[in-house]
Amino acid sequence: MTITQAQETVDRWIKTTGVRYYNHLTNMAVLTEEVGEVARIIARQHGEQSSKPSDEKLNLADELADVMFVVICLANQTGIDLEEAMQRNLEKKTARDQERHAANPKLREPSTNDE
Repeated sequence: MTITQAQETVDRWIKTTGVRYYNHLTNMAVLTEEVGEVARIIARQHGEQSSKPSDEKLNLADELADVMFVVICLANQTGIDLEEAMQRNLEKKTARDQERHAANPKLREPSTNDE
């Protein structure tokens, strides 16, 4: 599924199953909540926090998809073509960071914190 197809699919789902888009502020709050759920999983699976029994049902892929869903909703509501925006963003990052990252010795060393 392309980003454009995802935007179209979410828009159809909202207009049929979801009834209507939440307002921008509600969607921003929902996005914050979903990012918090991703953070919780990462902190427990890759950080120092221990898991609780209620964490067993958490699924990182599902939570990341929830984040994408809300980001797509916000883009649709504000008329942003995410595929085009992503392409421009990658071009900006490539022009700005290509030499900077290649010259960063920290990126050549294996990190023990990523496990």
